[in-house]
Amino acid sequence: MQNPAWSNSLGSSKREALGGAFFWLTAFYFVYCARPEDLVPLPFLAKISIAGVILSMLSSGGRTERKLKDLPIEGKYLVALSAILFIGSLLSPVWKGGAFLSTIEFSKVIVAWILTFLVVTSMQRLRRIIFVQAGAVAVIAALSIIKGYHTPRLNGVMGGIYENPNDLAFAIVLSLPFCYAFLFSSKNMLVKIIWIAGMLAMLASLFLTASRAGFIDLLVSGSVALWHFGVRGKRMYLIVVVAVLGTLFFAIAGKNLRARFEEIEEQGANREFSGAYGSYEMRQFLMFRAVEVMETYPLLGVGVHNFVSISGDWHEVHMSYLEIGAEGGIPVLILYLLFFYRGFVNLKYLRRRKDLDREMVIFVGALHSSLVGFVFGALFAPEAYHFFPYFTVAFTSVMVALAKEKSTAGVPATEPRKRLAHWSEVYDIGGKVGPVGISR
Repeated sequence: MQNPAWSNSLGSSKREALGGAFFWLTAFYFVYCARPEDLVPLPFLAKISIAGVILSMLSSGGRTERKLKDLPIEGKYLVALSAILFIGSLLSPVWKGGAFLSTIEFSKVIVAWILTFLVVTSMQRLRRIIFVQAGAVAVIAALSIIKGYHTPRLNGVMGGIYENPNDLAFAIVLSLPFCYAFLFSSKNMLVKIIWIAGMLAMLASLFLTASRAGFIDLLVSGSVALWHFGVRGKRMYLIVVVAVLGTLFFAIAGKNLRARFEEIEEQGANREFSGAYGSYEMRQFLMFRAVEVMETYPLLGVGVHNFVSISGDWHEVHMSYLEIGAEGGIPVLILYLLFFYRGFVNLKYLRRRKDLDREMVIFVGALHSSLVGFVFGALFAPEAYHFFPYFTVAFTSVMVALAKEKSTAGVPATEPRKRLAHWSEVYDIGGKVGPVGISR
């Protein structure tokens, strides 16, 4: 019979072996979400952090609780999607080199996705990763207001995923539910105040972007969040507070947003090809063009980021589903839809479980709100290669794994697991003693 002390030390050594990998994984999330390379000229920070995770994993000698064979089906969908994109880039009828390089850039999310599933082995670690995303977006929203409040449409203070007003609004909508989760899961009043300030900055920034798609997406995602945190969470006051604040922000910071909505309705000859209405017609044209491209190149598409070259307007199609369908082909579009469908399947599984602790329930609500925000917002934005939605599905996969490991271990997923070698041995958790395998 194995020594319990030895068995416990083995579990501890596995967790410690992944400590370095988790550090580098956190660094990758920070680099992608906070974009420090826009301030410091180090363009390879993301690649360095990913390499650090892989090297740490290799140095652990395989002492990990999860293996590649445990990768859930959504992870396999993502790998298959990436493989087809690589093949399509090599056979692209437009620009093979550009498509290949763009696919390599996108493939970082596949590596990060797999490593997140393997390395994030506790709720505490998952909180830290989500904290990096939510905190980074809140800070960037505040900095964007300080830097560009005087501009007609607020641009991100950073480049990349925050440079375009619509992209900044999209990132805010996807991250706001996580701020709710940290607000309601924290017991420290100062921490709560900081999160409230961050959320207010994010809302103000979103209205100042004057993004119509972002605003509509906020209404949908926000409604789901209010259902989880207000209605189901029995915080009915939250609905009133949000309604009042939303009205105030719309009145104070939404001047340009209101004007852009009004322009769509004014279809007179003098405005038909200017402002927001001209943008509306251009997007409609690009959607029809994307469908034509899918019909012409149904199997492999034209290659990642190659649609702009044959669009006839040198713009992206403002619908993620058409974007990835035109550039990756119908098989990639199917895998894309299946991947995000699996995220909802994971959340449905988690919501049905009755043994989740309060913290996990709160984050399930946040993940559901964010994922709904994406699938709806994707109808109006070219965000097929934005990493945040893929991260969200990864977080759902991690939470499912934690919940299943909780059932196996018989202890809460947020506590260290105790491994015992024999059914006759006993454990002591929370002052209770019982035989292994009996859930109490």
